[in-house]
Amino acid sequence: MTAVAHAGSPGLWLLAWRRLRADRVAMVSLAVVAAFLLMLVLSASGLIVADWEAEVGVNYAPPGFVGATPASSETAAPAAPAQALPENPFDPLADDIRALRAQLAPAAAGAVEMYGVADPLADDMAQLRGATATAGADSLATAAGSGTATHAGAGRRPTLPFGGDKWGHDVIKKTIKGGETSIVVGLVAALLAVSLGTLFGALSGYWGGVVDDCFNWFYSIFTAIPSVLMILAVAAVLQQKGVLTIVLILGLTGWTGPYRLIRAEYIKHKSREYVLAADAIGASHWSKMFGHIFPNVSHVALVQMSILVVGFIKAEVILSFLGFGVPVGVVSWGSMLNEAQNELILGRWWQLTAAAIAMALLVTAFSLFTDALRDALDPKVK
Repeated sequence: MTAVAHAGSPGLWLLAWRRLRADRVAMVSLAVVAAFLLMLVLSASGLIVADWEAEVGVNYAPPGFVGATPASSETAAPAAPAQALPENPFDPLADDIRALRAQLAPAAAGAVEMYGVADPLADDMAQLRGATATAGADSLATAAGSGTATHAGAGRRPTLPFGGDKWGHDVIKKTIKGGETSIVVGLVAALLAVSLGTLFGALSGYWGGVVDDCFNWFYSIFTAIPSVLMILAVAAVLQQKGVLTIVLILGLTGWTGPYRLIRAEYIKHKSREYVLAADAIGASHWSKMFGHIFPNVSHVALVQMSILVVGFIKAEVILSFLGFGVPVGVVSWGSMLNEAQNELILGRWWQLTAAAIAMALLVTAFSLFTDALRDALDPKVK
């Protein structure tokens, strides 16, 4: 008698992946999110946009498809020297001024004597000026031969592919570098908030009783204080700027929403038949909480994750505006939008557009992907 091999039934995550691959919108969104994450890794490792702080363009250099403006071009012809004003014949000091000009004329021409006193440093200053001129000419020749521009050498470009900021930084490179900070803040802070909310909600909803009362009391304290005051309180306790500070501020104040929803789902699911069956076969409490119940409520956590990522990227803008955001020298989409407020008044729209497009693209792709993943993980959705 031959034994018949039985193939094991696919698990929840394998079934979810099969449903997800059939959704074209989800796969495109996943590709966009993966591209942003790859950009984050390459930027953090210094393989790309390591020179984003280089002042390659003129101040407020417009995009190349717009064209250079006379105000932004540093290669324009120098202005003609101002002509001397005609002498006023009724000026009572005209004779004295004429005499002073006559005395200053030899000194301006390189004389070593002024007002009858010989300049003891005239020879030394002449040697220094000659050495400086020779060094400047050598540096220009070296830069021209190597094809690299120095700060005092070749002029900065009047246009950039997507424009420049007030310092002449390339907006595209600045947007990529700023995405490194904003993506880390949004994803890590949302992951921290959802993890805390899921853990607290699972313990509270599963155990109930005194455990539930303690977590509800803790939840009531956080929700009774306005979110802005809570953020400022945590920021005042930490008393330092940086990405880690922003992540802690947002993560420690944003767990209340996921907690409320996860707690309700655990209260509903802990009396379901599959949980009772797991209890009958001797499954541990930890296994029932996170091995059986959590996969059936994970779509709630994913929805909260997508919502919080969007909200935390926006919150980083507010924190930067209040002075609790990224420190000086660190760029993010929030700091770019903060700078773009004044630039927009002057008609410099490219930094605002670049940061807004990057943020909208990432947020939309992440929202569509998490929405499709929620449907793939929900057993009630076919």
